[in-house]
Amino acid sequence: MEYFTQHQDYFFYALAGICLLVELSLLGMSGPLLFVALGSVITGVLISLGLIHSFSIALVVFAGLSVASAALLLGPLKKLQNKEVGPETSSDMVGKILPVTARITQADGRVSYSGVEWLARLDGSSNEAIEAENRVEVTSVDGTILVVKGV
Repeated sequence: MEYFTQHQDYFFYALAGICLLVELSLLGMSGPLLFVALGSVITGVLISLGLIHSFSIALVVFAGLSVASAALLLGPLKKLQNKEVGPETSSDMVGKILPVTARITQADGRVSYSGVEWLARLDGSSNEAIEAENRVEVTSVDGTILVVKGV
């Protein structure tokens, strides 16, 4: 402990490392310790540069930086984490031309492929329903639903 009283910057670097280790191993980048680690690193740098000389001031700066980084970065990080993944386009069904067996709308419908009826819906390029006995092209796969467009 005496070492950290003489080298306060290393205390904040160690705190940042511990916070990041716990964040990555236990919390899975959910956020709270990430901001504490960021505040710790910046405070350590400020102490290393000689801009902060008192441990009590360092604690205040550390708390302020942690709260400020959380306020500034929490929203963008949540948006990044909750980013919606687009429809599956790597399926071998994409590009297939299939016959319609039940009227296809934006909500539902059915197509036939290899003797099996598949659920289908329109891809959004057209709002006009496609009637049975017509043909459609698969543009993507959303789970077990084929997303199609008229041909």
